[in-house]
Amino acid sequence: MKFTYYGQSCFEIETGGKKLLFDPFITYNPLAKDIDVSSLKPDYILVSHGHGDHVADLMTVQKQSGAKVICIAEIADWLGKQEIEAHGMNIGGGFNFDFGRVKMVNAVHSSTLPDGSPGGSPAGFVVYAEGKKIYFAGDTALTYDMKLLADEKLDWAILPIGDNYTMGVDDAIKSTGFFDCKNVIGVHYDSFPVIVIDKEEALDKFTKAGIKLELPVIGASLEL
Repeated sequence: MKFTYYGQSCFEIETGGKKLLFDPFITYNPLAKDIDVSSLKPDYILVSHGHGDHVADLMTVQKQSGAKVICIAEIADWLGKQEIEAHGMNIGGGFNFDFGRVKMVNAVHSSTLPDGSPGGSPAGFVVYAEGKKIYFAGDTALTYDMKLLADEKLDWAILPIGDNYTMGVDDAIKSTGFFDCKNVIGVHYDSFPVIVIDKEEALDKFTKAGIKLELPVIGASLEL
């Protein structure tokens, strides 16, 4: 299972011969200027919520790839009005796809689509594939709901660490104690001035907490 980072909260997971792209925001992110959006051909696009820094390239990538979008029901309805195929879900629900299973879990944030339409509830996802369990928290604050993931025995957690709009480093570390995961990939940082972090300090804090933190450079891949 391969993870490739495209900046902010955008990344791709390749599993079971399928490509899953999460929260496409590349064109408008100066840090991702070397990523060619036209080269992305995912089979699925998973959207955690409706903010622009998570859906800015959604239409472009979906139209060039024909990918099925997996998202909250309200975003699925919004996409349907634009003749884009989407699989709507809601918090607590799961569904079996051809690559594995996806469960939608709670995130504490807000969600409005770029045109002002309501984006429903923000969400995170747990992906079950290749015998592994990968948690993407989406944009979220630290929340006791994360304790519900403890029984999942997660292999990896993909967590926002930029602070201001989401959890910062300290709360992200605390969250790993809620669901007992020692492998973390940090996302949602450095793209805007208010979420710039000290990466060396973040790595040091995670290490001292006994947690492996990966901060891949944009365009880099790692095996999960």
